Amino acid sequence: MAREVSESCMDSLLTEIVSSYSNVLYASKPELAARRIEAIGYHVGHQLSERYTMERPRFSDHLEAIKFICKDFWSELFKKQIDNLKTNHRGTFVLQDDKFAWLSRMSAGPSAETSGSAQEPGNKAAEVTGMHLYFPCGIIRGALSNLGIPCAVSADISNLPACSFVIRIKV
Repeated sequence: MAREVSESCMDSLLTEIVSSYSNVLYASKPELAARRIEAIGYHVGHQLSERYTMERPRFSDHLEAIKFICKDFWSELFKKQIDNLKTNHRGTFVLQDDKFAWLSRMSAGPSAETSGSAQEPGNKAAEVTGMHLYFPCGIIRGALSNLGIPCAVSADISNLPACSFVIRIKV
């Protein structure tokens, strides 16, 4: 029996996690807040990956695992596949979601990027949007870690609600 969580409930939960960690628990330390939000996402992704691959054989290579993330895993989370997958065949993959559900109701300035570091000071909208991206980056990293693929994941938004997730496989 499959269980689903309402999209609005998930949006509210993510907003509350980001707000609590950014504005209350670690208000003076945004880097620590970002790490904590990403860690929560990591645990969620690790557990979901375990659940979704329980009855599958192990993946034979990185590309096969990334394709699983783009098709099956993303479909379970967002009811759609990743729109575009690019790779340089040297351990870097870019997953493009043209209408990332968790950003569809947000608006930000012309450009923002998050890669595990603090946002540029002064651009509050980009900072808030960037904080929301640490959670899905953590989900992807946790899912791949569960599949035996250590990696770093960052997100780039330049045209909301489109979002690119950059995965760099650690050697």
